[in-house]
Amino acid sequence: MKNQESLEYDLCIIGAGPSGYAAAMRAMDLGKRTALIEKNNIGGAGLFDGALSSKTLWEISEAYSIIKSTNYGFSVLESELEYTNIILEMNSALKEKYHQLKTQIDYYRNKKMLDFYKGFATVKNKNEIEVQSESNNISLITKNIILAVGSKPRKLNNIQIDEQIIVTSDGVNHFTEFPESIVILGAGVIGCEFATIFSNFGKTKVFLIDKQDRILPFEDDDLSNLIANNLEKNGVTIHRGASLVSMEVIDNRVEYKLSFNDGRQEIYNVEKALISIGRVPNIDNLGLENVGLEINQSGHAIDTNTKSNIDNIYVVGDFTADIALVNIAELEGRYAVEKMFDLEPIDLIYENTSSIMFLKPEVAVVGINELQAKRRKIPYKMASFNYKFINRAIAMRETEGFFKLIVTDDDEMKVLGMRVIGSQASSTIDAVSLLISLGKGIRHLTEIIHPHPSITEGLQECARMLIGTSIIKPEIFRNDLKCYKVDVDGKVTFLFN
Repeated sequence: MKNQESLEYDLCIIGAGPSGYAAAMRAMDLGKRTALIEKNNIGGAGLFDGALSSKTLWEISEAYSIIKSTNYGFSVLESELEYTNIILEMNSALKEKYHQLKTQIDYYRNKKMLDFYKGFATVKNKNEIEVQSESNNISLITKNIILAVGSKPRKLNNIQIDEQIIVTSDGVNHFTEFPESIVILGAGVIGCEFATIFSNFGKTKVFLIDKQDRILPFEDDDLSNLIANNLEKNGVTIHRGASLVSMEVIDNRVEYKLSFNDGRQEIYNVEKALISIGRVPNIDNLGLENVGLEINQSGHAIDTNTKSNIDNIYVVGDFTADIALVNIAELEGRYAVEKMFDLEPIDLIYENTSSIMFLKPEVAVVGINELQAKRRKIPYKMASFNYKFINRAIAMRETEGFFKLIVTDDDEMKVLGMRVIGSQASSTIDAVSLLISLGKGIRHLTEIIHPHPSITEGLQECARMLIGTSIIKPEIFRNDLKCYKVDVDGKVTFLFN
């Protein structure tokens, strides 16, 4: 047991995932005495059973898929593919990042600036946290608290998830071999990512249950349809307009019954099932009732720019109702520390949030899409530029995809949002994100000298289309290049005939 003096902190952080870890490192910048508490692994779901693990699997599956393709002028003979070897490689990547995170924690522990506690934390009152470990209980006294508790996969009461046959994303990594078949419940980003991963390897027949008429219903039709078509080309069966009636394990296999919008019902039998219907905050037995911290019906904290209704308790990452992304979690963690220690940080801006969907092909998004603009009755202009006109994409023999840039319908043409679907899409998004945060127009994009050949040249031509100066002319390639404006009533007027 440590002495009482060593248990008093400027800040206690519950959760060492992306938001909690970022908060701890920002506190180290400021020389604050800090305690970091984690019940599982440093890095949280951003590292284990989450972002880095699934993205590593996607990268491996994409590499395998490319090698097995035959559009490069050569063929690759059949190679050995074992699920356990894939998971070993994924774990190697996770260990690499874990070592980096732990090295920093150990450094600051040796400098007596940071204490790390492995155990379950309970908020006793606004200035006290109890940490229960395997060996003992410790009370920590603190001036400030950050709740970076992360999230876990959402489950359904009528489905028995054993993480062996019926699994969440937490159980996928524990398969011992490629399943012969798998059904995925949930056609959002994560469900589609795992459908992409398993279909890329070609060892698993994939079924995807989509309650809506199309996958990724929050995105525009052109993007959603391209992803769906590629999944189906990869062998994925998409159950469109289907509601799950039942799912159970029978003779160590999964039997599920679907009810379709047209009234028919069908029963299917597969080896495994993946439940991917979102995530919920980790607030069980956290002790929120001891301090009266306000949460909404979904279990997310009610906050004002990370500050809860308790004056010294801040909430960040997946615990808030904001966007559940690693980059947002890190931003909120750093912001909360700066705010609690009166540094007057730059206001949090979510309008320029960028993210990547690891699909086939890769998707990068920032700002709003056409669906959102129409819903908000924002008049806008839109230009879409096909990958087939980008020299780098031609050289790579990967010309499927497009840039889609949305701007205000005025002389300034401020950037509202962009969608890019295609190879290296994620490398194109930063400049647009910056323009959105600065409230700037697209003319800056038209004059940047991009390296050649590069995928980002497609962004430049997309911007040039909107001001009528593109090198590739939309009036000539009408099927592949689109440029129009939409008024508040949704009326479309093409800018080039």
